[in-house]
Amino acid sequence: MSAATRVGPDIPSLLPGGLLQTVDAERPARRRSTRDWVVDSIIFVVAVVTVGLFSASVWNDDSLSSTARWLDIALGAASPFLLWFRRRWPVATALIMVPVGGVSLTAATAGLVTLFTVAVHRRIGISGPIALLSAATTPIFLAWRPDPDLPYWLVTAFAVLTTVAVFAWGMFVRARRQLVVSLHDRAVRAESEQQLRVSQAQHLERARIAREMHDVLAHRISLLSLHAGALEIRPDAPSEEIARAASVIRASAHQALQDLREVIGVLREEDGEPIRPQPTLADVPALIEESRGAGMKVRVDCRVDDLDAVPAAVGRNAYRIVQEGLTNARKHAAGVLVDIHFEGTAGSGLTVSVRNPAPVGAAATIPGTGTGIVGLVERAGLAGGRLTHGRTDTGDFELRAWLPWPA
Repeated sequence: MSAATRVGPDIPSLLPGGLLQTVDAERPARRRSTRDWVVDSIIFVVAVVTVGLFSASVWNDDSLSSTARWLDIALGAASPFLLWFRRRWPVATALIMVPVGGVSLTAATAGLVTLFTVAVHRRIGISGPIALLSAATTPIFLAWRPDPDLPYWLVTAFAVLTTVAVFAWGMFVRARRQLVVSLHDRAVRAESEQQLRVSQAQHLERARIAREMHDVLAHRISLLSLHAGALEIRPDAPSEEIARAASVIRASAHQALQDLREVIGVLREEDGEPIRPQPTLADVPALIEESRGAGMKVRVDCRVDDLDAVPAAVGRNAYRIVQEGLTNARKHAAGVLVDIHFEGTAGSGLTVSVRNPAPVGAAATIPGTGTGIVGLVERAGLAGGRLTHGRTDTGDFELRAWLPWPA
């Protein structure tokens, strides 16, 4: 029968040798370290010494035949050499030592060592039955070769307890090793999660900085567009006005380039931070004067006693709202009067509104992304406040926000 037509499992996998090889392949064998060589050498010497001690007792046992004596001593002499293979094939060596331990007293030490090894390196579903088989051979061995000086039940109990103790010790060592591995894996996983959280925080911070700079650049570019439009409409304006407008355009363009260079530098750095201090509510008057200098009509109603007393986070959000409101007014309602209103106290919150009537003529054709107000809504929501925008009953466009101001 060809290999292509053959069905069913391979014959070697059904044989005991194939089964032992499969079970022993549960954990890949590793190279024996220096510590392993030292431990294995000590165990080998101890096993050889105990074989010599027990051999004298077996040789002087007149109740045994000459064949039984030689068989016991021969199996005991070979058992220490089997211990060199216990790390690579713990199940196979333990199963070999079960019947050997049933007929050989001199191989007792090697049997206990292989039982300990299989308990350490294999799960209880494999090591448990081997331990039961090893304990079951003890009464049979002692019934065949009883101790002439001690009761049968006492010697049997002691031998079984010794087997159970060795097996329990191996299970304890296995559990401890698994605990150490689990703690190590948990520490590695925690470190990886911490690095991931740090990376996410850095990305979120860079995204926040990008949103901040978007508002700033939109404000600067709208000023540029406004002044450039004025020059285009009035090419015959006095040279002083043209020079003044050109100066404003140059300054605004320079500032916009500085802002753009800053945000690109921040987004490229892993640990980037804003270079200049972020604006607060106390910076709003300068923002309004800048807009007035560009030709906008702005009226302010401020009912906040001390602008510097407003917390920095609240003031920064209020500043961005006013900035976006002025930018939208320049884009969509150039030349109209813009009303800005501040009101609030600590504990009651801060109310900010930017209102302007509908434009009389066609709106200015200043391009925009359309995401400025969306970002403001998100900003206000994250701060615990709320923001509304749209037409009022009188037809004006109003951008109104309430921000929490802790007492």
